[in-house]
Amino acid sequence: MIKAVFFDFYRTLCVWGEPFKPRLQRITDRYGVEVNWTLYAVAREELDSNAPDADLTAQNILEMTQHMVDSYRHFLKTLGVQDYLDQIAWEMLQSEHSLFAANAATLYDDVVPTLQILRDDGFKLAIVSNWGVPLDPLNERLGLADYFDIIVASHDARVKSIKPDPHIFNYTLMEVGISVEEVVHVGDTYEADVVGAQNVGIRPILLDRDGTQAGRWGETIQSLSELPMLLSGCDCDV
Repeated sequence: MIKAVFFDFYRTLCVWGEPFKPRLQRITDRYGVEVNWTLYAVAREELDSNAPDADLTAQNILEMTQHMVDSYRHFLKTLGVQDYLDQIAWEMLQSEHSLFAANAATLYDDVVPTLQILRDDGFKLAIVSNWGVPLDPLNERLGLADYFDIIVASHDARVKSIKPDPHIFNYTLMEVGISVEEVVHVGDTYEADVVGAQNVGIRPILLDRDGTQAGRWGETIQSLSELPMLLSGCDCDV
């Protein structure tokens, strides 16, 4: 019987107010540089996969910041940008990272209603996120903190684990006090969320808000509002 739901955070519960691609367009237009948009999907996937490792985020925020600037520089170079790389990379970081742009964070419309239904139905709830800085303050500002039994971020010195590594999931299981058979994990990233959950025996549910991951995973939803109905039949085989 499912007793708990784990959620990824970014692009599952929360997103910045302006999508990444228009923000990149606005910044590069300001500098008058050309972007090879045909390479955007590949470059963005590589950027997303190049998150700082858990030791780096936990121990040295300055090193983490430099790592991210370097990642943006590489991302921009992949797109053919050659001029003003350092400056544009810093602007991308300032527009994207929660250290600088927390006020731009917004919740998807389906988040609070879904969390309220799940809480009313007696589910334990947790966040399991690859996040490089403390995540509790941001969730408090967004009004989400009280919905969750625990908020687990990869940066935390008690965790130091990045999905799909099993430890971040196992740590959350232990803190919530449930077994792998009693939880589902919902997230938007196949490698981190689906593979990561599978690695520890947790049932994964892939969130595909924009419909770009069709056929990638059997149990896929396009809105969190689908979750309560899906979990109402959670005793069936997956």
